Amino acid sequence: MWVVKLGGSLSTEPMLPQWLALLAQLGGGRVTIVPGGGGLANEVRRLQTHWDFDDLPAHNMAVLAMVQNAWMIKGLQPALQLVDTEAEIPRALRSGKALVWAPNELVRNEADDNTNWEVTGDSIALGLASRLNAERLLLIKHDAVDPQRSLAELVRDEVLDQRFDAWSQHAAFPIDILGCQQLDEARSLLLGDARPLRH
Repeated sequence: MWVVKLGGSLSTEPMLPQWLALLAQLGGGRVTIVPGGGGLANEVRRLQTHWDFDDLPAHNMAVLAMVQNAWMIKGLQPALQLVDTEAEIPRALRSGKALVWAPNELVRNEADDNTNWEVTGDSIALGLASRLNAERLLLIKHDAVDPQRSLAELVRDEVLDQRFDAWSQHAAFPIDILGCQQLDEARSLLLGDARPLRH
C-alpha cells in the first residue's frame, strides 16, 4: 500500500486533474491520497494571527481544510473512493479503487503534542503510512525538490514541517518527493520502472 500526499498548493494547479487521473488509474487497490490543506489552511493561519486564538481550534480548522480538499478531490475524480477513517482504509483498498482520506478523526477536543503548526499534512501522511505499514510514501509538492537534499535540510527550509525529519527516522519505507511537473516520474514509480529517488 502507498500513501500519496498531495500538497495543498496543488488545489488550484492546472495539473491536478492529471495527477488524480494517474492515481485513480494506476493506484487502484494500493494508493491512499492524503490531501493538504492548501489555501484553506493558510486562511486558518491568517485568522489565528488576527484573533490570536489557541492552537487547538486552529488545528481542528486546518484538519477540516484537509477534509474539504478531500471532497474537492473526490469531486474532480469520481473514480476515487473517499474514506473517513484510517480503520476503513485496508478494507476499502480491497475494493480495487484508489482512496482519498478525509481525516475527520483528527479533530480533537483536547490539545496534545500534535495539535500545533509543527505538524502539518506531510507529517500526518507520514504517520498514516507508518501505522498502516505502507510500502512507500510519495509527497507531491508544487515545486521540484532536489532528491540529494536531506530531509533535515528540507525541514530547515520549510519545505517539510518541523516534525517530519524526526518522525521519518523510524520509517521502514522509501520516501519520495516530487514536484507537480514530474508526472512521468510518478508514473514510472507506480509502474515499478524506476528506483526510489531517496531512502
